[in-house]
Amino acid sequence: MSPENTSLPIDTLLVLLLVASATSVAVKWIRMPYAVALVLAGMVIGLSHGMQPVIMTPEMVLLIFLPALLFEASWNLEIKALRRDWRAISVLATIGVVLCMFAVAGVLHFIGGFSLSLALLFGAMVSATDPVSVIALFRQMGIDKRLTLILEGESLFNDGTAVVLFKLVLAVILAGGHWSITNVMTSFVLVVLGGALLGISIGFLASYITKAFDDHLLETTLTMITAYGSFILAEHLQVSPVIAVVAAGVVLGNFGGKKSMSASTRLAVTSFWEYAAFLVNSILFLLIGLQIDIPLMLRDVELIGYGILAVMVSRAVVIYGLCTFLSSKSRPIPTVWRHLLFWGGLRGALVMALALSLPLDFANRQQIINLTFGVVLFTLLVPGLTMNPLVKLLGMKTKQAELTEFQENKSLLLAYKSELNELERLQKEKRITTSSYDAIKLDISKRIQQTNEELTKSEEEHQMLEKFSTQQAQIHMLEFRKDFLSQLKNQGHLAEDAYNNLVVPIEQEMSLLEIAGDNEGVDLS
Repeated sequence: MSPENTSLPIDTLLVLLLVASATSVAVKWIRMPYAVALVLAGMVIGLSHGMQPVIMTPEMVLLIFLPALLFEASWNLEIKALRRDWRAISVLATIGVVLCMFAVAGVLHFIGGFSLSLALLFGAMVSATDPVSVIALFRQMGIDKRLTLILEGESLFNDGTAVVLFKLVLAVILAGGHWSITNVMTSFVLVVLGGALLGISIGFLASYITKAFDDHLLETTLTMITAYGSFILAEHLQVSPVIAVVAAGVVLGNFGGKKSMSASTRLAVTSFWEYAAFLVNSILFLLIGLQIDIPLMLRDVELIGYGILAVMVSRAVVIYGLCTFLSSKSRPIPTVWRHLLFWGGLRGALVMALALSLPLDFANRQQIINLTFGVVLFTLLVPGLTMNPLVKLLGMKTKQAELTEFQENKSLLLAYKSELNELERLQKEKRITTSSYDAIKLDISKRIQQTNEELTKSEEEHQMLEKFSTQQAQIHMLEFRKDFLSQLKNQGHLAEDAYNNLVVPIEQEMSLLEIAGDNEGVDLS
């Protein structure tokens, strides 16, 4: 790979988009996670030298791609759902990251023979998770929404803490190893809190600005300015740009998007960011595949083995250790969920970008890059490809599985009734004895009764799901009514006092519906 190709020429970009589109179509037939398929496609192109080499630079990932991914995810993050599991998400994304760093460092130092400083640096680098393919699979399979939120929330917020830790550890190493635990922890807290405060401020400012007009093009542009502006401003102020983007996205998505934008504008903004995330993810995972140099990594295969061991051990320590304290009677984290959280801790482009950002004269730089790429490749391919079988092995019921079971029981019932009709015909034609007829009829009747019982149970569950679906639709219509009244107020057709009188009962009705959903254990937000 030649170092001069550090950008994406238009012809290369078009080829990548073409490959991404073809891969997207292919995965519908081969039943493979889209992100994993893209990595494999990139590796095939790289090994076959099918296109001009492209270098994945840290600037490309951190400044161009990362803000878009962070903002899209945080824009869609429901603050009500986030508030319910804030303890688990915040602990995993902060204490979990620090614990991961020390666990990785311990394995690499005591088993792999790494120096302590290098082990800590690698530990900080790989503590950021990127389970994009797993989250997409969970949504497709209908896995519990709360489990998906915990995994996504942890990934979203631990990016920021991991980047801060990496920069602090790297600064200590470059300074000759002279450091104070008090200074490091103080810097860590200030950088993270500074990024959060900056992002919240920008999010509320953007929410206030969007009240002034109703234009989906202008408001989409405003969200882009918020995403990239908060990242760049945070870098200038030397606070966490990742945390700033996430905080700004959560605030703007939940306040500006829902209270200041019309329903049509919010839909347009959401569609834009959904496409932006798809585009960026597609290119990123293809680029990951293109960066993988198998012959080069084989030279450090023992090193990569130690790295994989360290990452898997640290993930187990974080999930099984912390979840024991985070699980409660009101908000339990079941054992099967912990298995999926452990196996779903994939690493991705951010980890690779941090490795590539090491100074060119950094000792053992190439080995660290090979180690990082090997760990990323392992987590994307092995857990990424085995998550679906693991869900089935753990016996987790998904919405898809429930529907399949319902259809199977319906079909079986029809088949048994057809068998009974056929048996009656055979008996009328005197083709079987009376004793055989009685024995077979009894067996089929038992099967029909058992299937009927299972169907009744399934139908009751489906009626409950239909009830929740109705409640969600009612909330949506109430939000639509509130948006319409807001437009009338903004256009001067409705006075402020009259607007408030009309909105209060709407909000009360929405709250009652959400409480009803909570009481049934279902998230209606």
